[in-house]
Amino acid sequence: QVQLVESGGGLVQPGGSLRLSCAASGTIFSIYAMAWYRQAPGKQRELVARITNGRITNYADSVKGRFTISRDNAKKMVYLQMNSLKPEDTAVYYCNLDRAGTYYWGQGTQVTVSS
Repeated sequence: QVQLVESGGGLVQPGGSLRLSCAASGTIFSIYAMAWYRQAPGKQRELVARITNGRITNYADSVKGRFTISRDNAKKMVYLQMNSLKPEDTAVYYCNLDRAGTYYWGQGTQVTVSS
């Protein structure tokens, strides 16, 4: 079955950086879009960044210019490089695979931005 495992979260000061990783297994990877979502306490889950199989990317307005999504098809990995982090970036970050309209999720990794 499809499994997505995130890593790389943690506590970072405002202005700092983190790199999230997501390892996929149990599915063909290269032909599907991948994405990162996040959910802050008391808020709905929101799309942060998405990358298609053709490496076309799109970002939430709130992270444009600070976050970069990338993928390594050979390793079945997707990454989220997060720079200039702000307290409002604090959330659980989820990896997502869109397999022809069926969504798969990882367990999430906590990112906390605080001084």
